[in-house]
Amino acid sequence: MIIGVPKEIMPGERRVAATPETVKAMRDMGLTVLVQKDAGEGAFYHDPEYIAAGAEIVECPREIFERADMILKVKEPQFNKELDTHEVDLMHAGQYLITFIHPAAPANHTMVKDMATKGIISITLDGIPRISRAQAMDALTSMSTCAGYKGSLLAANHLPVFMPMMATAVGMIKPIQALVIGAGVGGLQAIATIKRLGAIVHAADIRPDAAEQAGSLGAKVIDLGIDPKDAIGEGGYALALSPENLAKERAILAEVVKDMDIIFLSALVPGKLAPILITEEMVKTMKPGSVIVDISIDQGGNCEITPPGTTEQKHNVTIVGIKNIPGMLPTSSTWMFSKNVLHLVKYLIQDGKVVLDFDDQIIKEALTTYDGKVVHQGALEAFELD
Repeated sequence: MIIGVPKEIMPGERRVAATPETVKAMRDMGLTVLVQKDAGEGAFYHDPEYIAAGAEIVECPREIFERADMILKVKEPQFNKELDTHEVDLMHAGQYLITFIHPAAPANHTMVKDMATKGIISITLDGIPRISRAQAMDALTSMSTCAGYKGSLLAANHLPVFMPMMATAVGMIKPIQALVIGAGVGGLQAIATIKRLGAIVHAADIRPDAAEQAGSLGAKVIDLGIDPKDAIGEGGYALALSPENLAKERAILAEVVKDMDIIFLSALVPGKLAPILITEEMVKTMKPGSVIVDISIDQGGNCEITPPGTTEQKHNVTIVGIKNIPGMLPTSSTWMFSKNVLHLVKYLIQDGKVVLDFDDQIIKEALTTYDGKVVHQGALEAFELD
């Protein structure tokens, strides 16, 4: 079986789906591994290291897609400007794809449908369930750790003021106020990082356990008033709220955001569009110069006006919608991501062949396209909103 690792083509994406360490592990499984030339350079993994691990270095991405039985990527298939074609069009029927697809995100709907039409068998890493036996495959958690840390530093860089309290010869400067919405892995990392930078941190999460963890890190917890039975899903993830509960949550947040210098957004519902928690009207009430970092943008974003893939100033607020924040921490994020992918590859491949058990929770929740159809439940639900 041949594994293909192309170079990522999203602007600014420096990660790669395999390291020399994971290439060696796949070779030990009896797999052939093709790595595109310079695919690891952005993360400081170099071609001679891949060659020493047993990889075959391939110059052209077309050859990778043509020869490989399974493609490992970091980001969803993109349009390749250099080849003037979409990566989906480089793939072939029966080929497997493992990557972050975010199939519920509106921007990816056409791409997902095209993969189904092409007969590609795709597995999305953001669909891996949070269960103990899938923990080592959970790339979403790994990347959330990176996004929480690096996203906090981005917020600090965009602020026009000091973050910590500063005693100066001309007076005392108060510390800024920050709000983290969504106290999952990314949110908790953001709370810890922002607090280390000297801000007063507030946190909000509809799940009592997550809110408690935020409080244990020193955040001032905001009670959103949502009944836990309406808030907590399988594996401890948040459930999608009813329109009534969502309106209730927004009303509470609206009274808080006007006092915040930083809002860090990381609230997700697995496999579905991210809930809109910060409306444009709420952004208009924020302090001039304040910053929103929305790491939920891959699934649509928690802010109504987050610019997907970029950073813009709207209503005197800097809104960061960068889609590859973990890619700005390329060596650490690649090391973690490649390990997660390796564990999934080992799980799927038995005796040199991919085996899909459709009764397995991991397969059921992560499989996105199969047998010419879109099978991902969150994507199908999102399609109905188009």
